[in-house]
Amino acid sequence: MNSAVVGDSARKLQETPMRDSNGVNDIAAKSSGGDGRHKKKSRNNKYMPKFGCFRVENEKEGSFDIRVDRIGEPSNPNHLVVMVNGIIGSATDWKYGAKQLLRKYPRDIVVHCSKVNTRMLTLHGVDVMGCRLAEEVISVRQSYPSVQKISFVGHSLGGVIARYAIAKLYKRGTRKEISQGNGERKDDEFEETSPGKIAGLEPMNFITFATPHLGSRWHKQVPVFCGFWSLESLVARLSGFLGRTGKHLFLADGRNGRPPLLLQMVADSEDLKFISALESFKRRVAYANVRFDYLVGWSTSSLRHRTELPKRRHLSKDSKYPHIVHFDSSTVARTRNARVDGGKTTMEEEMLRGLTKVSWERVDVYFKEGAQRFGSHNTIQVNGTCMNSEGADVIQHMVDNFLL
Repeated sequence: MNSAVVGDSARKLQETPMRDSNGVNDIAAKSSGGDGRHKKKSRNNKYMPKFGCFRVENEKEGSFDIRVDRIGEPSNPNHLVVMVNGIIGSATDWKYGAKQLLRKYPRDIVVHCSKVNTRMLTLHGVDVMGCRLAEEVISVRQSYPSVQKISFVGHSLGGVIARYAIAKLYKRGTRKEISQGNGERKDDEFEETSPGKIAGLEPMNFITFATPHLGSRWHKQVPVFCGFWSLESLVARLSGFLGRTGKHLFLADGRNGRPPLLLQMVADSEDLKFISALESFKRRVAYANVRFDYLVGWSTSSLRHRTELPKRRHLSKDSKYPHIVHFDSSTVARTRNARVDGGKTTMEEEMLRGLTKVSWERVDVYFKEGAQRFGSHNTIQVNGTCMNSEGADVIQHMVDNFLL
């Protein structure tokens, strides 16, 4: 979309500026939800910083970019943060998280809440959605010439989509051969002269919230099935009711000797460097619900085998982040011994071995009390400030540990 049109749209959607006691304009920006339900949002001013204003650039279908401008001093952010919604979700699902990032880092980042995979479009398949997201990132990146760094934050299926997109956007760093003192080259020895880039930018944070990295098939990965093999088997056979996405999540898409897509996504291929793209980020973080997430299990979202999960009796609250009960900040990739089932390595184990070739920070979240715990899958993201407000400390933990 033409930048002039976007800017004009943003100005029309903002309220008349009101000058506060410090002589700074405080603007309550509105996002375009497409159905008029977001017209009365001025009360959300309490979430906005008073030193400047949120500049919201709206596009069709409800997506938006958010950044902070000071009066007479437009910001030139150098860090693009791409936030990706989950299945049947929309760009507004990350509205709270986006605002908290801007409150903490008003001069450094611009947040883009993705629009290309919303509602029923999230049923089109991980590969299709990953390609859409990659194209969107390239388009957004061109709108912000000052940007030099990039981060991704994905909720639920959005984390898997982001993993596919970064493989599409990844460019290997340049290398040069190491020569010996006499000018001769050493065989197969290279020196990295520049790191890999994502969309031409320096990769910083790759963060997922309640993401089914290992898919949704078997091994109690979907808690609502209560571990009943017969029920899991039935749902796997009927996974097509969620379109190609359902086939991908339930690992039911393998055909003609080709493994399921999620299994392909745990190793580099000739065309797509899934693991190299992940490895290019300075940090990778997996936030996972310990209990009461009925859609995505603790194991698949934290990238650990069930036997590796901390014992609940050993979990303890953090005084600053009461719902964070365990934080593994290990920066060393794990070496896993293969587990076998009937003489064969399981798909779950293959995915775990592939994805843990790179290091992950693991943050375990436990909404133990209150009615909101039953919606933990959305509460961890603060999908709605009323229904899921208990997750605010989890978002704050993400913000406070965000690498600029």
